[in-house]
Amino acid sequence: MPNPSAQVATADDWPELVALRTRVFVEEQGVPPEIEQDDADATAVHVLSRDDAGRVVATGRLLLDGVTARIGRMAADAGVRGRGHGAEVLAELHRQALARGATEVELHAQLPARRFYEREGYTAVGEVYEEAGIAHVTMRRALP
Repeated sequence: MPNPSAQVATADDWPELVALRTRVFVEEQGVPPEIEQDDADATAVHVLSRDDAGRVVATGRLLLDGVTARIGRMAADAGVRGRGHGAEVLAELHRQALARGATEVELHAQLPARRFYEREGYTAVGEVYEEAGIAHVTMRRALP
């Protein structure tokens, strides 16, 4: 099996990204469908990873807020978790943030994903809170 890789999504990829996010956030995690997609999707940089069969199996998005980039909507298909697709998406989001002048990235991590982000250099800041009925913690890291 080749190593996972990630790339910036194009408009043609949008239906597959929406389908993955719907499976993970709405069907699996119970996020209300009316808040899963938002106006920020139109201006975000979306990144994806595909499996050997060409299916989109991981995604995330990047929003810029000055020198801080905000990463969100990180989702990996249940069948590929732990296989590097999420890490590749995150690495590409970091590259895209750097290319756009960001010096720091911030995200709202679901608590079960906290260790994943810690392994990628993130540190939790602040208390645990609820977003869309799911416990989260804000995490940040500097970009090299």
